[in-house]
Amino acid sequence: MAGATLAMALDHCSHHSLNIAIVEPYQAEHKAHPGFDARSIALSYGTVAILKHYHLWPLIEDHATPITHIHVSDQGHAGMTDFYAEKEGLEAMGYVVELAEIGRRFNQHLTQRHQIDVFCPYSVEAIQREQDMAKVILSSADGKQTVLQSKLVIAADGAESVSCRSVRLEQQSVDFNQTAIIANVVTSELHQGRAFERFTAKGPLALLPMTQSRSSLVWCMPPEDAQQVLTLSQSEFLEKLQHAFGWRLGQFTKVGSIAHYPLSLRYRESIASHRFAAVGNAAQTLHPIAGQGFNLGIRDIATLVDSLLENTKDVGDYANLIRYQRQREQDRKMTIGMTSNLVQVFSNDLLAFRLGRNIGLGILDTFPLIKSPLFNRALGVVNR
Repeated sequence: MAGATLAMALDHCSHHSLNIAIVEPYQAEHKAHPGFDARSIALSYGTVAILKHYHLWPLIEDHATPITHIHVSDQGHAGMTDFYAEKEGLEAMGYVVELAEIGRRFNQHLTQRHQIDVFCPYSVEAIQREQDMAKVILSSADGKQTVLQSKLVIAADGAESVSCRSVRLEQQSVDFNQTAIIANVVTSELHQGRAFERFTAKGPLALLPMTQSRSSLVWCMPPEDAQQVLTLSQSEFLEKLQHAFGWRLGQFTKVGSIAHYPLSLRYRESIASHRFAAVGNAAQTLHPIAGQGFNLGIRDIATLVDSLLENTKDVGDYANLIRYQRQREQDRKMTIGMTSNLVQVFSNDLLAFRLGRNIGLGILDTFPLIKSPLFNRALGVVNR
């Protein structure tokens, strides 16, 4: 999704003056909608504002579920705080969208952009950089090779970015020793646009509101606990989830297919190089504790687009790319630091951490001036 967003943003802001190629190794899914088990992401208020600027929000607006209330609590303790869109004069603090549907709509729109060519299914084999251009060697599933020449190569190919490895952009990694369990669930009470972040002794648990009265579950826990949870029957899973989350949405009545993946922080100090830049998960992959990862990547895209438009005759100009890296430094460091600190503080059952986070949640709920900066970062309303 990051690559498609970037391509359409550049096409729009350059008034269709740039020739853009997207390399995608997997064919877009044109089969029926995945239904109950569709995976979702939360778009922050700031991300939606950026998508509106690029005229992309109308493509997905009718399929987005608004988040009007966020409740944060600590299991078994009194500390809690709430964020309300209405109190801030907002229609919503963010929106939840299904990845399959947004991908389908973006892919359809890409085919209508005459300055964008999509090479699919092709994979990047190598990147060769010269003084004034870069060559990207592609290979198809049947072994056919194609060579693209461009002024700039942008990596938007995820945490395992082949493109970044090809140009030797180093990546650091921190293992959180947690596994994320992902599923869609139904509760006896309607979510009414409410999102929940529930901190437990084992790790955070989040519920995001979806269409059709579903909620998207992200449940983080140590790998050994996850292995045990994954062996449970549906009724046993729902019972364990009920104990961890509580009854704020009534009873959990249904869970769909369950996915899981290990959690780690991956980031690159350098996200720009000669004729090359990285955005989104190729630049950094975060813990899902505060739903910041994709939204941070969208801010990467917005800043890169602004930088490249400074010199559209040579979008790969090194000054453009270094400007992008410099402008992204503070937001990336602050968001990565905030997310990692939340994992440490809210996934630890030591007495000092329990007391600290409950006092902290109480202070947030009492003093709006302290609460405001955290709220703005959650909204994605930050300097980039």
